[in-house]
Amino acid sequence: MEEGEDVNSEIASELSKLETELSETEIQTLLSGDHDINSAIVTIHPGAGGTESQDWAEMLVRMYLRWSERHAFRKEVTDYQAGEEAGVKSVTFLVEGEFAYGHLSAEIGVHRLVRISPFDAGARRHTSFASVFVTPEVEEDVAIVVDEKDLRVDTYRSSGAGGQHVNVTDSAVRITHIPSGIVVQCQNERSQHRNKDTAMKILKSKLYELELQKRRDELQEVEDQKAEIAWGNQIRSYVLHPYRMVKDHRTKIEKGDVDSVLDGDLDEFIVGYLKEKSRKKQQAG
Repeated sequence: MEEGEDVNSEIASELSKLETELSETEIQTLLSGDHDINSAIVTIHPGAGGTESQDWAEMLVRMYLRWSERHAFRKEVTDYQAGEEAGVKSVTFLVEGEFAYGHLSAEIGVHRLVRISPFDAGARRHTSFASVFVTPEVEEDVAIVVDEKDLRVDTYRSSGAGGQHVNVTDSAVRITHIPSGIVVQCQNERSQHRNKDTAMKILKSKLYELELQKRRDELQEVEDQKAEIAWGNQIRSYVLHPYRMVKDHRTKIEKGDVDSVLDGDLDEFIVGYLKEKSRKKQQAG
């Protein structure tokens, strides 16, 4: 009997491993885009609404950083602009690892929060929005030519949650690419040189994504994710009051355990979107 139980336990363990491997293989077949295997650069901005939306943006930052930890991706916050009272005005961070971009590209769009505001003395219900945008990290050997004459480089003192070296030296770097109007900045490192290198890497990635977008427009692809990023065009709603529910408006997937989602349990939504995207692509093709 004991031997039988041991065998059953071993079989159950092996089946669990096979199911995990099968699920991972299925996901990778869905991630067949040119840059899906790349690391990701994630930028989050609050919508209108001041402190309430800025707090929501910070909640999203934590959610994606926790998701990254669950998948053993390396993460690095490269720019953090704190809100006046709470939350953030803007955050950019790297998520490094295979297929990070393929997964997180499913999160591009506007995210909507409904809750009783902790910042409202009247305990009224508020609706807040924040946008998430993701670009693939571009390797150094990608042919993106950046003319120094097209750049304006500014240095300034770091601010926000930067550690002991904050506000000591003008180590933070902001780079403006004048022809495109793209602005990137990095204040994570003590060294101005390292901050500039990181900012240039982000700039090249954003310029590369700009080129990809031009190709998408020329080919009139069915899906243009950037066009969906507009207030009111939310991809997902997170409702904390009067009931608790997270709903993805693209796939209709719902989950009642809001706390686990905000703690980084996003795989059901991400995989659901990737499957829906693949299905639509097959229908269109």
